[in-house]
Amino acid sequence: MNSTAVSRWESQRSFDELGRPLRDLTFCVVDLETTGGSAAGGSMITEVGAVKVRGGEILGEFQTLVNPNQAIPAFIAVLTGITDSMVATAPRIEQVLPQFLEFAQGCVLVAHNAPFDVGFLKHFAAEQGRPWPGFEVLDTARLARRVITRDDAPNCKLGSLATLFGATTTPNHRALSDARATVDVMHGLFARLGGLGVHTLEELQTFSSRVSTAQRKKRHLAEALPHAPGVYLFRDDRDRVLYVGTSKDLRTRVRSYFTASETRSRMGEMVGLTETVTGIECATALEAEVRELRLIAEHKPKYNRRSRFPERVHWVKLTVEPWPRLSLVRQVLDDGAEYLGPFGSKKVAERAVAALHETFPIRQCGGRMARLPSQTPCALGEMGKCLSPCDGSVETEVYDGVVTDLRATLTGAPDAVVASLTGRMSTLSVSERFEEAATIRDRLTSFVRSASRTQRLRALTRCSELVAARRGDDGRWGVHVVRHGRLAAVGVIPPGAHAGEWVKQLRAGAETVSPGPGPTPAATAEETEKILRWLESDGVRLVHVDGEWSSPISGARKHLRLHDAAGESRDKLVPFDDRRDLRPVHQPAR
Repeated sequence: MNSTAVSRWESQRSFDELGRPLRDLTFCVVDLETTGGSAAGGSMITEVGAVKVRGGEILGEFQTLVNPNQAIPAFIAVLTGITDSMVATAPRIEQVLPQFLEFAQGCVLVAHNAPFDVGFLKHFAAEQGRPWPGFEVLDTARLARRVITRDDAPNCKLGSLATLFGATTTPNHRALSDARATVDVMHGLFARLGGLGVHTLEELQTFSSRVSTAQRKKRHLAEALPHAPGVYLFRDDRDRVLYVGTSKDLRTRVRSYFTASETRSRMGEMVGLTETVTGIECATALEAEVRELRLIAEHKPKYNRRSRFPERVHWVKLTVEPWPRLSLVRQVLDDGAEYLGPFGSKKVAERAVAALHETFPIRQCGGRMARLPSQTPCALGEMGKCLSPCDGSVETEVYDGVVTDLRATLTGAPDAVVASLTGRMSTLSVSERFEEAATIRDRLTSFVRSASRTQRLRALTRCSELVAARRGDDGRWGVHVVRHGRLAAVGVIPPGAHAGEWVKQLRAGAETVSPGPGPTPAATAEETEKILRWLESDGVRLVHVDGEWSSPISGARKHLRLHDAAGESRDKLVPFDDRRDLRPVHQPAR
């Protein structure tokens, strides 16, 4: 590579890749003394001390007492040695704060327990109507807790750390002395972290002791990735995909796995096995989310816990036969049957089936039944919970009428199930049979949520094409073509392009998508739901629709608000996998 190319490359690299070396930065180490622990609670600043330092060299110091315009509590005076008489002629914070902000301008702000000191300064800046500068803040207490062990020091208080690092100033609860001691502690921490490969502010801000040196050495794997939305794939030495993720900024996100903001032990293990990282740049965030789902389904990475097996779902089927029944199936066929789902959990599907059986007394036995059966009735038939077609005690027309009502409930209005189970809950509650009432509640919640989900998916799935756009933060329009619930094309309208012609070309080049059988989308249910959430989000504009995107006005969604609350209470008791079909449902289609 010639020198011109190297120069061009270096000029294009941002601070995120290069990092800002700690030795080149100017730090303003600040400490405050106050009358109490909370500015919002009325406490005031009594002293400000600060030291400006770069590359180990002291550039300047700032120190002043501050008149708090209130009496200093006795125990504070004893602790700090600052008395009412000492601050009587001192400037007030209205004068001191702008002087300090000018002193600290352009620096990285440092404090020991920074939320306390910075919180006071921000409070009084807001009180005075002053804009708070965009300081980057470094907390030496927080950093010490990541680096210092009990073998090093008994705790991470400033005094203990000053002793550990041999500070030239002993902290004594006076602002400038404590700031000077914090400078020595900061340099001591920098020296220790340097041995762990932390040399830049970016690495320092994301440092965690749980990230090994070996992990940090792999941060170069992110350098070829763009600052753009997309999908990233971690691969091992055999090119197997270990993990798939998505981000609005590929390079920044992937670097975080190596520079420490990612501290999950499982991810640390994954990074240890990683040899390469591949990035796929996407036009929009929605495209990245959809690609992530598809790649996870394709590769089934070991370290992705969710969405690895979208094919492992259940459906509730109302069979097509002389005496129809409800059945749990894994596959939807183009057989004219009605389906409810999909369910990620068999338990949730079974609860929905139980809710339907509470209302519609169709047979629950398995297998096909002849048009003119001659069998012995089961226990459910004897208890009056089944119309008992097995012994010929119900006419075909009567049974078919119940099935017709059940089919209408699955495809449109669930009012019959809601009314029936709500009545049962009330009766059981009056009798103080609360556990049984809770069981009925859970069945009803599962049914209402699944019915709403099916109706929402079906509404988008039956549209042969839908084109929608949303303006991005950069002012450009991202356009998405959706066919039968599957994302078929994505693009961003270039500056100066004729929008109508550009969208026409995008549609012409979009993926050809055939409809799925029955109510199933041409994609996974999870992909279609992501698209639905995007379509229902603020700022989305419909450009073109082939078909009708609507939900039944009497559908299950109108019952969701009440059952969301029931589902949330139940979420505390059920395992995670059992909650996947109880996710909140977003706003209705427009």
